[in-house]
Amino acid sequence: MGRPTALITGATSGLGAEFAQQLARSQHNLVLVARNVSRLEAKAVRLRTDFGVEVEIMPADLLTDDGVASVAARLADRARPVRVLVNNAGFGLVKAFEHNTAEEETDHLRLLVRTPMQLMHAALEPMLERGQGRIINVASVAGFIPRGSYGAAKAWGISFSRFANLRYRGRGVNVTAVCPGFVHTEFHQRMGANMGRIPKWMWLNPDQVVREGLADSAAGKSVSIPSRRYAVLIALSRLVPDNLAAAAGNRGR
Repeated sequence: MGRPTALITGATSGLGAEFAQQLARSQHNLVLVARNVSRLEAKAVRLRTDFGVEVEIMPADLLTDDGVASVAARLADRARPVRVLVNNAGFGLVKAFEHNTAEEETDHLRLLVRTPMQLMHAALEPMLERGQGRIINVASVAGFIPRGSYGAAKAWGISFSRFANLRYRGRGVNVTAVCPGFVHTEFHQRMGANMGRIPKWMWLNPDQVVREGLADSAAGKSVSIPSRRYAVLIALSRLVPDNLAAAAGNRGR
């Protein structure tokens, strides 16, 4: 049968890079998707050297129709099946909703909702035909609380993953929303957020998030909340008024 293949969006940094690392370590061939060609090439060389797996790179801007279409076509290619899809690409907006332009909010929503929906749609049919596959949608604990358009977009990913896992798990395809809290990556730095107010105990390391997310995906869970501390926090958030939950979530702006 050969090695299974995993396709990862936003694969050159942060959680995407960690998913690539851990999947390569478990002997998955990889398709890495990102915009920056030089970073893709450098990442591919390291993974091939360290783990002896095949690594294909796909430079693509997932905010464009052409970029999404090229990745969707790769997912739909029956001759080169993809066993695992990781929808990880995304960004955050540091300003409040009313201070962003409608175009900024539209791009934000497109990358966090429309693009993963299109890629899931492309991947599902061949996965269901084979009776085997996994889809991992990188969401956030922000999807459980009132947290602006970012939280709303991540809530869509959580809700859809729950539905899809119920519908398709019996046919061999697991769909899991991985919902981390604050993670030591470039994410907040790239969006220009001041994270100085976040207590040290709330930060997670990427390796833990990905390790727990992959284990929960393999176990067929629809939602994965890495670390017990965040599982407890999310459970408590359901018991407090929205204004208190929102205030806690907005500390990361």
